[in-house]
Amino acid sequence: MDKMPTFVQNLLETVKPFTDTAMEWLVSPAAWSQFALLAVAFVAAVLLTRRLQPIVTKLLTPATGVEGMISQARLFILGLSPLLMPLLAYALTAVGEEFTRSLFGSGAVIAFGKRVFLFIAVRALVRDALTDPFLRMLGRYVLIPVAALYTLGALDPMMLRLSETMIELGNIRFSVLSLIRGLIAGSLLFWLGGWSNRQSADYIQKQKELRPATRQLAVKAAEITIFGAAFLLLMSIMGIDLTAIAVLGGALGVGIGLGLQQIAANFVSGVILLVEGQTTVGDYVELDGGEAGTIVKMTARACILETFDGKWIVVPNDHFITTRVVNYSDQGSANRYEAAFSVSYDTDINTVPAMIEAAVGALGFVLTNPDAPDCELRGFGDSGIDFAVEYWVSGIDDGKNKYQSKVLFAIWNALKDNGITIPYPHRVVEFKGPMPGQVARP
Repeated sequence: MDKMPTFVQNLLETVKPFTDTAMEWLVSPAAWSQFALLAVAFVAAVLLTRRLQPIVTKLLTPATGVEGMISQARLFILGLSPLLMPLLAYALTAVGEEFTRSLFGSGAVIAFGKRVFLFIAVRALVRDALTDPFLRMLGRYVLIPVAALYTLGALDPMMLRLSETMIELGNIRFSVLSLIRGLIAGSLLFWLGGWSNRQSADYIQKQKELRPATRQLAVKAAEITIFGAAFLLLMSIMGIDLTAIAVLGGALGVGIGLGLQQIAANFVSGVILLVEGQTTVGDYVELDGGEAGTIVKMTARACILETFDGKWIVVPNDHFITTRVVNYSDQGSANRYEAAFSVSYDTDINTVPAMIEAAVGALGFVLTNPDAPDCELRGFGDSGIDFAVEYWVSGIDDGKNKYQSKVLFAIWNALKDNGITIPYPHRVVEFKGPMPGQVARP
């Protein structure tokens, strides 16, 4: 034994309690009786599961087409059905443990069996019930190892060892256990916060009676509340005094005063935009700087515009407050455009307005409300008489909509059908003296 390597000796010392316990169980009648009870509990749990599974599935499966929170809760509980067998075995084993302790005064084997059934339940939860990738990863690398240590009775010694192992970073000193606990709790809390935020956002967006801007503001408020509560709860779990947040708030105020003014201004501007509702998601806007597009997203810092050629423009929120903004409203609203044209001077211009108004009004996309097409005489040009027709359409004349082109085609065809010519510029060039290439006469 003394000639063995050190790590082998340490390994044997570690497993010696387990081997001693196993040998003790092998020669103990009470242990064998408990093994028999465990087998009976397992078989009974399997038989009960076969009977109960169809009943549970029928009761928890919602009717086709039925949606809502109750239906989602029933589906969630139904997803936990793989845990039915190990949990039934655990419950039956617990009953058998009381009987064994009263009969033999010992229940170590059956207590170990309970932990084994609990481990099987945890494994079924991770393997069959959890569908979210993050939760499945957390269960695979955290929950299952912890359940295995608990099953072997090594969880408490391991926790004690980790709590006694300290890490020092300057004046900061904390245990490995608190670090691991903080990482696990933080990951779980912020995943839960993200899930809660998505659920609340979906619920708020479905409230069509609220203005879009109000819905966006409610979504942001819910997001800040959820993640703020998660942060405070994480600080409490890690044992950090919450009064330290006051110091952090003071430092943050100094930071805003020194270098984060623009970020703070954009955040406040975003809140103002959401409250006022003068610009919201879906509006087509044009800014003084030349940026133009449809607002596809409003964040705490900026609005994202999508142009008709597919580009995204990120515009800080304070630009919507401090500069002039032209809002064409959403792409389904009515907007007025005009198309200019000219006719020759030998045209009877009294017939032109009615002719053009009828041609443009015949186009399917031209509206009669708030006003029908209106052709106006604009002036007398150098080469012809200038007209312009004003018309209303539903949407923006860009991207998928080509209103102006179709209106100009209609004007051209109407003029040609009525024998009216569109003038083009004529220029008269007068030469003083002899023509180029000619010799002056004496």
